Amino acid sequence: MNPPVPHIAEQSPDAALAALGSGPQGLSAAEARRRLAEFGPNRVEPAARDPVWLTLAREFTHFFALILWLAAALALVAEHFGPGQGMAELGLAIVGVIVVNGCFSFWQAWRAEAALAALSQLLPQQVQVRRDGLTLEVPAAELVPGDIVLLAEGAKVPADCRLIESWGLRVNLATLTGESRPKARSADAISDAIPDPLAARALVLAGTLIVSGECSAVVFATGMRTEFGRIAHLTQTAGEVESPLQKEIRRVSRLVALLALTLGLVFFAIGQAIGLPFWANFMFAIGIIVANVPEGMLPTVTLSLALATQRMARRNALVRHLPAVETLGSATVILTDKTGTLTQNRMTVRELFVAGCHRLAAERWPRAYDLHLRAVARFCHSLKFPNGAPSGDPMEIALWQFAGEIPELGSRAGEIPFDAERRRMSVITRETAGSEFLWCKGAPETVLPLCSTWLEGDVSRPFDAQAQETLRRAQNDMADRGLRVLALAWKPLAAGAGEPSEDGLELCGLIGLEDPPRPDVHEAVNRCHEAGIRVIMVTGDHPHTAVALAREVDVVRTSAPTVLTGDEVRRMDPASLQLALDAPEILFARVSAEQKMLIVQALQRKGEIVAVTGDGVNDAPALKTADIGIAMGLSGTDVAREAADIVLLDDHFGTIVNAIEEGRAVFENIRKFITYIFTHNFAELVPFLAFVLFRIPLPLTAILVLAIDLGTDTIPALALGAEPPHSDLMRRPPRRRDEHLFTWPMFARAYGFLGPLEALAAMATFFFVLDAAGWHYGQTFAPADPIYLQATTACFAGIVLTQMVNIFVCRHPLLPAWRFPLFENRLLFAGLAFEFLLLLAIVYTPWGNRLFGTAPLAAEVWLFALPFALALGVLEEARKAIVRRMSD
Repeated sequence: MNPPVPHIAEQSPDAALAALGSGPQGLSAAEARRRLAEFGPNRVEPAARDPVWLTLAREFTHFFALILWLAAALALVAEHFGPGQGMAELGLAIVGVIVVNGCFSFWQAWRAEAALAALSQLLPQQVQVRRDGLTLEVPAAELVPGDIVLLAEGAKVPADCRLIESWGLRVNLATLTGESRPKARSADAISDAIPDPLAARALVLAGTLIVSGECSAVVFATGMRTEFGRIAHLTQTAGEVESPLQKEIRRVSRLVALLALTLGLVFFAIGQAIGLPFWANFMFAIGIIVANVPEGMLPTVTLSLALATQRMARRNALVRHLPAVETLGSATVILTDKTGTLTQNRMTVRELFVAGCHRLAAERWPRAYDLHLRAVARFCHSLKFPNGAPSGDPMEIALWQFAGEIPELGSRAGEIPFDAERRRMSVITRETAGSEFLWCKGAPETVLPLCSTWLEGDVSRPFDAQAQETLRRAQNDMADRGLRVLALAWKPLAAGAGEPSEDGLELCGLIGLEDPPRPDVHEAVNRCHEAGIRVIMVTGDHPHTAVALAREVDVVRTSAPTVLTGDEVRRMDPASLQLALDAPEILFARVSAEQKMLIVQALQRKGEIVAVTGDGVNDAPALKTADIGIAMGLSGTDVAREAADIVLLDDHFGTIVNAIEEGRAVFENIRKFITYIFTHNFAELVPFLAFVLFRIPLPLTAILVLAIDLGTDTIPALALGAEPPHSDLMRRPPRRRDEHLFTWPMFARAYGFLGPLEALAAMATFFFVLDAAGWHYGQTFAPADPIYLQATTACFAGIVLTQMVNIFVCRHPLLPAWRFPLFENRLLFAGLAFEFLLLLAIVYTPWGNRLFGTAPLAAEVWLFALPFALALGVLEEARKAIVRRMSD
């Protein structure tokens, strides 16, 4: 039996080349073409997308659209059997609503996708490759297994590769692991067991960044076979999650459909029982159904969400899916990445331990205290300076910047490079007089044993046991606060001493570096706490680093938070993980992509609405699985952005909290205009009931119902949808997951109080006109009779006038209208102006009279209707005051 073939990280460079059928000269051009045909392009295949026509069709076939299609079909059938009743215009208008709303929703989604596609791609477009012994530049998509690629500082790795040669190589794996610290990689490293690709020191993986050094490497996996592609596949296979708003709209649509159809059937039966002619009764039933279907609700919801997305776009948040804004507003947990999300993803010197004392890096003190320390920071690096600016390892850039301008101590004469075994590097400089100096930096555990003295200011002291203990405590203290600790040392080199040695160093001090938090994060996290939103950090970094950063930005406030590592999560069964999440404060460190997704699913099983933030490929599966995924636009990867619902174009964590506030406002605003819309639905229903039950002329025609639903009330309802967030919105806890958009108290307010008041105004105005014309009970009118047209117009005007007052009382379910500044919502007054002008146009213009079957009204009709409208406002404010007093 043949022994198993070792993993490529377990093989030597020569063996890896041989296993891949390659060699030092690379593949031949012909072989590269053959392999490209066999293995396919080196790219992450996009997730299968529905055809554009199918996506567009869905906008016209969801449940609420089907209700409108039914109403339109019934209207057209009624027109066929009873022509001249305005039913054809009604049906065509409803079809127009469906088309306009569907096209608008599709356009919003398409525009967000187009903006997302314009963001830069993660993987490089061109790469240097060795083929036939020549170095060529080829598209990254044409790489194949066996190709030898040449990578240098600043390059993005185009495929999974096994190192062949390397020189001082360090790689940033943050896009795959979430860990911000660069890792050393070496061609000489050979694993002695089947390795984790993310930890194997002989491998460099697609999507990662070379931060220092150079290498040549042989490609062993491309496209979807890479670690990058594997995580992308997890994202693509994660199912779509229906948003809470989508669920609620579906629920309200079903309630509306059930209510409308039930009332239509009930009153059709009543009409049959009292002897109405069949087709007259049928048209009456259609009128009942149309009166109870709020045709303007779906367009108003869509426009309200679209306005919110536009406001968020101006604040650098790209909303890819309209319901995402409201979903974020209902979030109960934010599962946040650390690197690049809470932090700036760049290293900076935070603290020093020099002359036996801790000091902040920003402090000033005499030069004698820190000259040698700054000299090591300034000269001990492998940075390059294109255009005069440092380029390379972020840690070395931070040290170089910290050192500032200091006198030159000679030219660079040599280097003992960093590697993963030594965990330190040294640089030799030579003065013009011939004196040489060695400057060394590295992990304290590798530098301190080489020191024989230490500097206390400008005095050299023996590095005895007491000094070693002092340094050890200082190191542990800085590490426990999440700082990356480096020891810096130096020594003069004796002339002609031969090969430089790192023994006998003089310790200059310790430096603590950090990836600093973003400036706005602390305030944003505190706003989340005030809003009752739980913030949980999930990172690939070390637990000490995670806890320290979490404490600094107030994610953690207690002395002993629960910290779980990825290994612990991997060993947990689902129930144990779910129970662990009951801890008051919990952090996750060293987690993988799959583990982050498991955490999201565990929170969802607990009934939480989960928002996930992230920027790396490793975040993408969790972004897709979460109720709301938020990706970083600047530092984020294409895979993360593709998986997200919202993309932050400025990468500011504070924008998330603004979006939460906006989302909460959207939910509250939708409730406001649903109450507003359902109020006039009841007022539209009563005339039909009175017509069939009391044998009076029909007070309101179907076409006037549509004039209210899609005409006069559209802009005012939209204005309610654009109400700015109330000041106390972010001081309330998130709404419960089982809290519905349309509740029975809302139904009772609209159908049991406001609606009857509107109906009273409409019917009283209708009878006022009839009474003035000498009408008596039992008298009927022809559809075109001028008296009848005036009476139906008066009924229509009564509803519109009361709706103009109703919009003010609907701005809040409990607070009085005068608590809201009049000009805080400019769209409100634009809506009222539009409503009043359209009302006048329908009543007083020839085209309005012809299209809607109306007639001009005398001034006394308006004066009669106005007190009813004002009474609605007074009585509703009185009701609010009683409810507030009872709840105190």
